[in-house]
Amino acid sequence: MTAMTPAPARTRPDLSYFLDHTSHVLRTQMAAALAEVGLTARMHCVLVHALEEERTQNQLAEIGDMDKTTMVVTVDALEKAGLAERKPSSTDRRARIIAVTEEGARTAARSQQIVDRVHEEALAAFSPDDRETFLRLLTHLTTGHLATPTPSPTTPRRPRQRG
Repeated sequence: MTAMTPAPARTRPDLSYFLDHTSHVLRTQMAAALAEVGLTARMHCVLVHALEEERTQNQLAEIGDMDKTTMVVTVDALEKAGLAERKPSSTDRRARIIAVTEEGARTAARSQQIVDRVHEEALAAFSPDDRETFLRLLTHLTTGHLATPTPSPTTPRRPRQRG
């Protein structure tokens, strides 16, 4: 019988676990809350960013970190619900943009309130001072050291997201 080699001692908190776990829980809470208005997080993302300015499907896919297939399915669902439609671009006749309908704009306003509420509920775990510190530090990480993924010979799998 071979002796088991002991696992290496953890010398630091598991930052990957903390970020992955809290991100997963926040996504599940967001999905449940957005279901109140019949949207997924991806649908909300497309609506909000398409309202900001004229954007193509590819631009919106990049903003929402979606592959082409996921983006097509998302826009198809928005069109079926009467919330958005594909239209020719006003600046490039070869390009098509995602235009938000009036109903889509109303839905985006409601869904943004829901997103803000879910975020506020998550941050309510902190005191006001800690909340500001947490957001400042998280912003510092996402705009600094953890802003850009490191190239890798294999792409790490992202957690599956329903939606």
